[in-house]
Amino acid sequence: MVALPGRRRSRDPLAAEDAVAGWLFILPAVAIVGTFILWPILQVFWLSFHEWSVITPERPWVGLDNYRDLFNDADFQLALRNTIWFALGVVPTQTVLGLILAVLANQKIRGRSFFRTAFYFPSISSSVVISIIFLWLYAQRGLINFVLQKMGFPTPQPPWLSNPRGVVEMALNAVGIESVSVWLAGPSVALLSIMMMNIWTTMGTMMVVFLAGLQDIPGDVYEAASIDGASRRQQFFDITVPMLRPVIFFVLTLGFIGTFQVFDQIFVMTSGGPAKSTITLGYLIYQQGFGNFAMGYAAAIAVVLFAIIMSIFLIQRRILGRAD
Repeated sequence: MVALPGRRRSRDPLAAEDAVAGWLFILPAVAIVGTFILWPILQVFWLSFHEWSVITPERPWVGLDNYRDLFNDADFQLALRNTIWFALGVVPTQTVLGLILAVLANQKIRGRSFFRTAFYFPSISSSVVISIIFLWLYAQRGLINFVLQKMGFPTPQPPWLSNPRGVVEMALNAVGIESVSVWLAGPSVALLSIMMMNIWTTMGTMMVVFLAGLQDIPGDVYEAASIDGASRRQQFFDITVPMLRPVIFFVLTLGFIGTFQVFDQIFVMTSGGPAKSTITLGYLIYQQGFGNFAMGYAAAIAVVLFAIIMSIFLIQRRILGRAD
C-alpha cells in the first residue's frame, strides 16, 4: 500500500517490542559501565578543577590552577619522562618478542602446547607475586648475581644508604631476608630492571594475540608464494607482517595503555626510588592522591595521562588502523 502524503506510517508493533527487549537485555551492562566506568571518569574530570584534601568535605573551585601547577612541577616532569622511557623500552621489545614467539609456537614441533603454556603462564600470574619473585632474583645473593658470579662477572655492592625502597622490600629486610641489590638500589639501572621484568611478564600475552592472527592467515597464500619462489624471509615481511597489521595495531595499543599506567610493580619493588628514578605517572597519581591528600591535583594528572594515552591511540589508529 502506498502511503498517502501527510499521513504518518504506523509503527510495526513487533519492531517496537524487539527494541524494548534489546534495551532490557543490555540494561545491566549499560548500568555497570555507567556506574563503574563513565561516572568515575566524569568525576575525575570534575574533580581536576577543584581542590580536595580527601579528609575534608569542602571542594573549592580552583579552575585551571591544578593544571598550571602540574606543568611547573619537577616531579611531574620526571614522572612523565620515566613513563615515556618505560613505554618506549617495553612496548617495541615485547611486541617483537611476542611476534617471534608466536611464529615459533605456530610451527609443527613436538611439545608445542607445552611451550605455548609455559610462555603464556607469566601473563596470567599476579603481578604482585611476580614482583616479589623478582625481588629475590635481583637480591644481592639472588639467582641473577649467583649466575653472574659463576660466569666470572663481578657483582657490585649496593649503596646501603637512605635510598627509597619498596614496601615489600623493606618488609623482607625486616625479617632478615637480604633483598636489596644494585639492580634496584642503583638509580641508573632500577627502571631498566623493572622494564626487563615487565617484558618477561607481558610478551606471553602478545604471543597469544599474534598466534591467533597467524592462524587466521590462509595457508594458500603461503603455498602460492612458495610456488612463485618466495623465500621464508620474503614471505614473512611481504605476507605475514602486512596481514598482521590489525593485530599489530591492537598489540601496540594494549602495550602503550599498560605501560603508561604501570603502578603495582613500581609500588612493590621501589616505591618510586631510588632518588625518584622509577617514579611514573601512575605512581605519582597514587602519591599525590593518597600520600599528600591532594586529590584534585591527582585528578589533573590522571586527566593528562588520559589525554596522552588517547593521543597515542589516535596516532596509531591513523598509521596502522586504516584500511588499504
